Amino acid sequence: MVAGGSAYDRACEARRQERELREQLWAARREAERWEAASEGERRVAAQLLMLTGRGWHLLVDRRWPGTRAANVDMLLVGPGGVFVIDVKTWRAAPEAAGGRLTAGRQPRDGEVRKLLAVTRVTEAALAPLGLSPVAVQPLMVFSGRSFDAALGRVRLLGEREVAPALLTERVRLSAAMVRVVAAHLETVFPAYETSSAGPAPAGTPSAAGPLPPAPVAPVAPVTPLPIRAAAHDEDALFDVGALRDAAAKAARRGPIEQWMTFLHPDQVALVRRNWSGPARIGGPAGTGKTVVALHRAAHLAQRTTGRILYVTFASNLPRVQRTFLRTMSPAVVGRVEFRSLHAWARAFLEERGIAHRLHGGRAEDAFSRAWVRRGRDSVLSALDPSPRYWREEIDCVIKGRGITSFEEYATLRRHRRRAALRRPHREAVWELYEEYERLRTERGVHDFNDILTLALAEASARPGRSPYAAVIADEVQDLTLVGVRLLHALVGDAPNGLLLVGDGQQAVYPGGYRLSDAGIDVRGDRGQVLRTNYRNAKAILDAALAVVADDAFEDIDGSRLAGRRDIHPTYHDGQVTRAVFTDPQARDAALLDALRARGRASWPDSAVLCRSQRDVGRYRRLLERAGIPVCALERYDGRPVAGVKVGSYRRAKGLEFKHVHLPDPGPWLEPVPDGGGRPATAWTAWAPPGAVDDEIALERAQLARAQLFVAMTRARDTLWLGVVRAAEQDARREGAAYELRGAAVTPYDARGRHREAHVPYAPYAQPGRGA
Repeated sequence: MVAGGSAYDRACEARRQERELREQLWAARREAERWEAASEGERRVAAQLLMLTGRGWHLLVDRRWPGTRAANVDMLLVGPGGVFVIDVKTWRAAPEAAGGRLTAGRQPRDGEVRKLLAVTRVTEAALAPLGLSPVAVQPLMVFSGRSFDAALGRVRLLGEREVAPALLTERVRLSAAMVRVVAAHLETVFPAYETSSAGPAPAGTPSAAGPLPPAPVAPVAPVTPLPIRAAAHDEDALFDVGALRDAAAKAARRGPIEQWMTFLHPDQVALVRRNWSGPARIGGPAGTGKTVVALHRAAHLAQRTTGRILYVTFASNLPRVQRTFLRTMSPAVVGRVEFRSLHAWARAFLEERGIAHRLHGGRAEDAFSRAWVRRGRDSVLSALDPSPRYWREEIDCVIKGRGITSFEEYATLRRHRRRAALRRPHREAVWELYEEYERLRTERGVHDFNDILTLALAEASARPGRSPYAAVIADEVQDLTLVGVRLLHALVGDAPNGLLLVGDGQQAVYPGGYRLSDAGIDVRGDRGQVLRTNYRNAKAILDAALAVVADDAFEDIDGSRLAGRRDIHPTYHDGQVTRAVFTDPQARDAALLDALRARGRASWPDSAVLCRSQRDVGRYRRLLERAGIPVCALERYDGRPVAGVKVGSYRRAKGLEFKHVHLPDPGPWLEPVPDGGGRPATAWTAWAPPGAVDDEIALERAQLARAQLFVAMTRARDTLWLGVVRAAEQDARREGAAYELRGAAVTPYDARGRHREAHVPYAPYAQPGRGA
């Protein structure tokens, strides 16, 4: 060994250890500086948020991310505006959000966004048992020392000074009781963060175990864990899950009806957040919250996908209302959800693809009227029903609505929701009428509403990869035709979470029908969900409405056969049904005005007068206006509160609800059974209008009329007023006039389809897509 070699080796080892210690020291210093900067940044942001605690907000800081060893959540803020998962960033370089990416100093920071979204999903899952909708949980990234305002998907990006003003402008989503319960629940789910180093946490580190340092920030108001018990008298002290649900429902009922429509019950949260492997269907009786679930589902999907969401209905007025409701619930995503009626969307789709079409309902109806004179009026069809209405429906809803193109297919077709048994000679006559109508329509160079859907289906099927939609939601799907459902299916196919169909066969207000299997859609298993709890109607109202359809069994779109009086679980046991019987229409109308005035002007924005026909709609609008009662026509209602009574038809009211509903003329074929008649007072007896020679056609009309009345009655939440003119019914029966069910109305026609009163040619029913 060289002299001094051993000492040299020890010196080299010592210097190596010194270098390692210096590197560790420098690394520790840099880490400490970063933590000190982050801590200082969190204190600065917390200082901005503390001003909210005096307005009913609760702030939780430095919480442990459940399911992880050391990960933490900077802040959880709970207040009237909802729940905000806050990630505070103190970056030397300025943040930039462009092209869907987050950068700082040209360095990608998308990982920080993904982390925030992950903890947001954990928060949503933690709050699901309380019934809090995912739209009430929002991810928020706040940049300390910066002025910034942007968004990346559902993540809001704000600067230190912008955060508090932005939160103050949030709409009220949670009551005071709910805020306290949610905060206490989150404090349990996200426990206080405990540092992994030995010894106490460094001074100045934010911790949920105590308030923030006193300087320069005032202490955070602590959130004391609340006992899990129900209070007997103080609603704000209800802190168990069941009591919270009741308190939320009561608070929503006290607010305007537009706020109630955005209420989501805890039992429905799972459907909003569920991942389906293919097309899905949500069904259930009236009042079970199907539309509310669909709207929350649209917001949920819009937050988690990059494509657009298409939300379609049959009625033309409903999309405006639903867009307003979604804007109220989740304004950040409303721009990514497209609300359209199916026919309006199909026309825009054809124009976008350059497909020529010429929709002209009037000329198409003229073509049918001429076809009826030439091929129908003197055929075997008149022996079943001399009115052209039934046979127009056969062409619209059965032949063209189901995409039938050959007589062989029609000859053996099962005609869903059509009771008349058509033998081969009748079907041959119908087909001759259909072919004559198509020939005359083609000569005029026009399309009807069914043609628009058929053209759109052909285009969508030919180019399936060009759909811009990540998901399609169809509300009131039972009112669509089979061709319409096939069209929506063609847009997204069987993609996971692609197609959601929402509706109930009992509430179908148009003739004809289909099965989902006819469209190649399989929703068996967990992809077919049925809601059974009624959250809307007072029990008395629900009982009265169910009595109308109690004897009308029906086939749902999934093929199941259901009884008219279904198993429904009511949750609201207040409410009132008023049945008033009059001897003349003038007395009834005077009583209607008295009922509206007695309830008071404050109730008018939450009230509706619903009528069976558009003619009656016009008459009652004029009646109310002459009486000094402000009116809002349902065809113009867009979901925003208005200081007037809504007036519209039964069909226009589909998908809507009101605290108080008035039906001044429920129909001459229905009258209440008086007390002591051997049946409950809520029961109704029906008689079929004698316009049809065939009994099955008459019964079909009467059943459809009862379904329409059932829909109108179930729009009422708190009170339902029914005005019946019994003398007019008796006179109509004595006259024995042929009554034609025209839309939701009953209008007398003679055997040739001419109006008895006006002596004008037969006027067809309102065309699909135009509403009624």
